[in-house]
Amino acid sequence: MISRTTRARWALLTGPLLLLVGFLLAQSGLGTAVTVLATTAAVALLHHALLHLAPPPPPPTGRIRTAIRDRALRTAYLPQRDPDAAGRPRPRAPGRPHRTATRGHFALS
Repeated sequence: MISRTTRARWALLTGPLLLLVGFLLAQSGLGTAVTVLATTAAVALLHHALLHLAPPPPPPTGRIRTAIRDRALRTAYLPQRDPDAAGRPRPRAPGRPHRTATRGHFALS
């Protein structure tokens, strides 16, 4: 997945490059434009390799431990649901079978 900053960098790079390619195609020959595009592609690949292939530094372990502890403290005391609260349907208790279950060939007794 591409981050927002990568998309923003790409947008900042492609705008001027497209203008430059248009200018080169209008002013000079096709060979110059192909050379500029090949150079641009090589620079973009090098930029991508330098940014995305280096592993990110590991986060400090203290911060991870603190986040796990905070999460445990937050989830330890969940509010209990009141089954008798207003607007909640009453749970069905076992009792008489439904009328549809007693009719027909397989009658329950």
